[in-house]
Amino acid sequence: MEPTPTSTVIESLTGELEIPKDGTLSRVLYKDDDVRLVLFGFDTDQELTEHTAALPAIVQVISGRAKIGLGDREVTAEPDTWIHMPAHQAHSVFALEPTVLLLTLLR
Repeated sequence: MEPTPTSTVIESLTGELEIPKDGTLSRVLYKDDDVRLVLFGFDTDQELTEHTAALPAIVQVISGRAKIGLGDREVTAEPDTWIHMPAHQAHSVFALEPTVLLLTLLR
């Protein structure tokens, strides 16, 4: 008999990390064979310079406001913003205020 799968619940994403003063912090919240969930905290004016990921990804803004570069397009992202990025798309993040982003990497 196969084991019964269990649910994973994160009751408060914003409670999972404290935004560092003058810095950036990331924390892996969940990982399995299909998905990796990473929470990022950025203080104002902190950034991730342009880079790519080998996997498709989804970015959700939990709190704050950030400029997100998507190739030659830039989006000002606020809470409730949802972004899907295909694998290998160049992207960057610049926090306009203390910001928490949820990154979901899909396999």
